[in-house]
Amino acid sequence: MNKAKTAARIVFGLLWLIFGLNFFFNFLPPQPPVPEEAMKFLGGLMANPYMFPTIKSLEIIVGLMLVANIAVPLALVLIAPITVNILLFHAILAPAGMGVTLLMVILNVFLGVAYFNSYKPLFKKV
Repeated sequence: MNKAKTAARIVFGLLWLIFGLNFFFNFLPPQPPVPEEAMKFLGGLMANPYMFPTIKSLEIIVGLMLVANIAVPLALVLIAPITVNILLFHAILAPAGMGVTLLMVILNVFLGVAYFNSYKPLFKKV
């Protein structure tokens, strides 16, 4: 289990690090165009001057935390809402990108389960 957890953590971290850095440095090949409804959603996010830079900066920070094995449970909590939004975006608006998205969801869930002991205090009755 430790080897699988380590491998999943590093792969998950590298994915976030690469996609986050790509926003700022554009080193990945361009993606195919997304459907019109998806573009409307993305256009709204892009029209806001802080949204994408904030999200992508968080992705880079979380990616570094995961790769460096620093505060992994916190990193997983920080990135979970972004993972869910990416999943919903592809499930509803742009199904073509679902492959990598499913990998990210699977890795997020796997790591959440693997680090569940860190979250147990959150579920205790106060």
